[in-house]
Amino acid sequence: MKQSKIIGLGHYVPQNVVTNDDLSKIIDTNNEWIVERTGIHERRWFEPGVDTNANMGTKAAQMAIERAGIDVKEIDFIVFATITPDYFFPGSGVLMQRELGLQGIGALDIRNACSGFIYALSIADQFIKTSMYKTILVVGAEIQSSALDKSDAGRSSSVIFADGAGAAVLQATDAQSGILSTHLHADGDFAEELYVKDPGSSRTVRLSPELIESGSFNLHMNGNAVFKHAVVRFQEVIMEALAHNKLDKSDIDLLIPHQANLRISSFIQQQLTLPDEKVFNNIMHYGNTTAASIPIAMSEAWGKGLIKEGDLICLAAFGSGFTWASALIRW
Repeated sequence: MKQSKIIGLGHYVPQNVVTNDDLSKIIDTNNEWIVERTGIHERRWFEPGVDTNANMGTKAAQMAIERAGIDVKEIDFIVFATITPDYFFPGSGVLMQRELGLQGIGALDIRNACSGFIYALSIADQFIKTSMYKTILVVGAEIQSSALDKSDAGRSSSVIFADGAGAAVLQATDAQSGILSTHLHADGDFAEELYVKDPGSSRTVRLSPELIESGSFNLHMNGNAVFKHAVVRFQEVIMEALAHNKLDKSDIDLLIPHQANLRISSFIQQQLTLPDEKVFNNIMHYGNTTAASIPIAMSEAWGKGLIKEGDLICLAAFGSGFTWASALIRW
């Protein structure tokens, strides 16, 4: 059976840097309050008329394809993870496909929020292992800043979420390296603890002044519930991946967690007794970019020389749904 190997990584973040001091001018907050609770110093918000969800994905994909050293026409399938597509429908996968000039190949969009990239990676891995496709482009991209409540009432979430895109090129290989396993979970009992309610199809009307006034188009997050579940599920799903492959946490060369909150990442690091050099975080500069978070971090880590041939890389995520997931990769 074929293995799936990541042969190229790329990322793109908007040019618009929003610092904590910038936010303090529009929200009752300050740099110290944000850093203490999230670890974030700055984030990127999209520029209207410049950035779209699909073209950010395209730019990340182009970097990944260039680093992979392949021609774009070698891509024979796309998996695009986002909860913030440019249109209500169709999804951003076909829009990015059009920008890349790949008309005709399949494009699949998935909506698994913070766990979206690992879910997408798992889907691509199965397609390659069954020999249905040889080279797959996996992308995570989000524009969340336009859905944030930028008032004092929305302070706890508007300081966290941000925009960006990351991409990976997967290719079939006969080598024993590559994606060793992926592990996917969900619990819909907690769906409303982190969600955006509208626009939803089950309402009498999808858009009205009353709905907009109600704030149902803004992101709602029960931060305490998210933290409580995240610190448990993160550790569980990482240990599940290690146990499945008969490996120990000491075998991990680099853990790349979803960049949800630096406090969560630090807690997981302590629980797993991993030294600083074995955990990669960049939330300080980019905030929480949901499905884009892990591929942006992977791309940056690879660019810094922190991912080397033979390394054991662990990816883990937790977020809306609730969903959580992990992947173990032998580079």
